[in-house]
Amino acid sequence: MKLLFLGDLVGRTGRTAVIDQLPGLIEDHQLDFVVVNGENSASGFGITEQILQDVLDAGADVVTLGNHSWDQRDTLVYIERQDRLLRPVNYPKGTPGRGAHLFTARNGAQVMVANVMGRVYMDPLDDPFAVIDRVVNDCPLGQVADAIIIDMHAEATSEKQAMGHFLDGRVSLVVGTHTHVPTADHQILTHGTAYMSDAGMCGDYDSVLGMEKDEPVNRFLRKIPGGRFTPAGGDATICGVAVETDDRTGLALKVAPVRIGGRLDPVLPPFWS
Repeated sequence: MKLLFLGDLVGRTGRTAVIDQLPGLIEDHQLDFVVVNGENSASGFGITEQILQDVLDAGADVVTLGNHSWDQRDTLVYIERQDRLLRPVNYPKGTPGRGAHLFTARNGAQVMVANVMGRVYMDPLDDPFAVIDRVVNDCPLGQVADAIIIDMHAEATSEKQAMGHFLDGRVSLVVGTHTHVPTADHQILTHGTAYMSDAGMCGDYDSVLGMEKDEPVNRFLRKIPGGRFTPAGGDATICGVAVETDDRTGLALKVAPVRIGGRLDPVLPPFWS
């Protein structure tokens, strides 16, 4: 099975690039399942229901969130009727929405996706390791799920790496989001789980994490806010990770970074050539 995960959409430029190009990627490369992190897609903060629908209509099977889940306050309401929008699974009991679910891929396979948020330099949510352990135990790979994708939304690479090794052999992919910078550590771990510390962002890389440069730089220099953060509006690079799994075990056979368009050197997985 061919899986594609795309990093955080940042503002109009990031979401437009993905909405425009995703249908062609799915068709040209016969992708079975696509997950997109959309927590920064509405002017850099949260996601609206219309943007969510546009991303789903473009071919995303699931959209995940993170610490900006509730920046658009309406999300607290519409997430209850949007089954394909996932917020971190380790929010406290009673939080609207869901954090993990089993979905049907284009080839008929069952794919479980979970969104979980780290706690190092982040909001102190429930223990991500204990919560994700229960989620995976309830939907074991190779028995209930044909593939399992974990979006680990976290600041610290150590916490992401620890989650990768904790789940090694039990899920298809553990991929980090949140820091908006694609890492070069894509690999298949010892027991068969694909891993990458951060998928990067889909947005303008002539920026500071997808935002126009002046205000972030000003805040570092002066320690005084001079205005609002505004998403950069230049050409977007689509960044993420692609995985091919074994249909029998659900574990990874191949993993590679994805970079399409924009400023970064383009990378397409060799198994897409």
